[in-house]
Amino acid sequence: MSDDQALTGPGTQTRRTLLTGVGVVGAAVVLAACGSDDGSGSDTPTSGGPAVPSTGDAGGGDRQGSQSLATTADIPVGGGKVLATDGVVITQPSPGQFKGFDPICTHQNCPVTNVDGGTINCTCHGSKFSIEDGSVKAGPATKPLPPKNIKVTGDQISLA
Repeated sequence: MSDDQALTGPGTQTRRTLLTGVGVVGAAVVLAACGSDDGSGSDTPTSGGPAVPSTGDAGGGDRQGSQSLATTADIPVGGGKVLATDGVVITQPSPGQFKGFDPICTHQNCPVTNVDGGTINCTCHGSKFSIEDGSVKAGPATKPLPPKNIKVTGDQISLA
């Protein structure tokens, strides 16, 4: 009897069977990690950091009379600031004009990461949104960022 025959029998595995199984599992993990980039609007981020929960609806937020999120001096003219823990992006397109947007990209629900060059940017897939109205400046996103109602009282900015 050869060595191969001695190792095969009921309840035993050959090295070939074991390596094939490991290869199949590894391939499945890689394919699952790649995911789909079909714009289906999946609720699961496909890359980037942890998702930032959205606070409130697109029409405004659910924290009436909330505390100050930032001061007007914190938000640069022609730019903005992502306040991920507060669930809002605040921009200042022109002096004294402040806008609020949801911080979740409309492409595949990744959190936006920064405001630079007049756009709100998502580094997951490269979408860019206008600081003026949240409209898409560069895809793959096709829908604008939903607005969030903010209020300015003196030099304090809070959710409305």
